[in-house]
Amino acid sequence: MLELILPATVAVITGGGVLFTRIHNRIHDLDRRVDQVELRMAESYVNKEDFNGALTRMESHMIRIEEKLDQIANRKCN
Repeated sequence: MLELILPATVAVITGGGVLFTRIHNRIHDLDRRVDQVELRMAESYVNKEDFNGALTRMESHMIRIEEKLDQIANRKCN
């Protein structure tokens, strides 16, 4: 009877260890991939102040272009 129980117990423990190792490796790989995504997001992140500054500069350039176009249009109409 002991000859049947001992190998079955060893097989169950070994199988559990293999499953635990595979699950641990998958969780580790997933954690590494999430870290890489977080790093890519942090590298390409623009803070609000920088974005607002760039938008303000763009708007001021557009206003200058509009004023120049208005002056050209007014010269041709007169």
